[in-house]
Amino acid sequence: MSELEQYALLLGLTVGTTGFILSLYALARVIGKTRQEPGKDVPASSGQLSRDPVWVRYHARYYGYALLFLAFDMEMAYMYPWAVVYKQVGLIALLDMGVFLAILFLGLLYGWSQGALRRQ
Repeated sequence: MSELEQYALLLGLTVGTTGFILSLYALARVIGKTRQEPGKDVPASSGQLSRDPVWVRYHARYYGYALLFLAFDMEMAYMYPWAVVYKQVGLIALLDMGVFLAILFLGLLYGWSQGALRRQ
């Protein structure tokens, strides 16, 4: 398969996926007409009206948890493709993953030093 055929295939998949998504959106708009009701815009939880305001600010300590979660999530997202091509590439892939994990480990050490792992 030539390079031009690969790009044509990619373009066809992109156009097909976009068309499928737009057709599902149009179908949902046709079938599921929305109605304006007075109770829909009221903030409620489990059938009870909310006492607290809807827009609540989160404490800054949760950002550390979020950053650590993203670091480990990205690690797992890149480990699978790396494991698939490791046999083909060899030692270079192992060194690249070592650098990647070292950078994530430095982020973990920084979060630990800032108290992100301390139980609140």
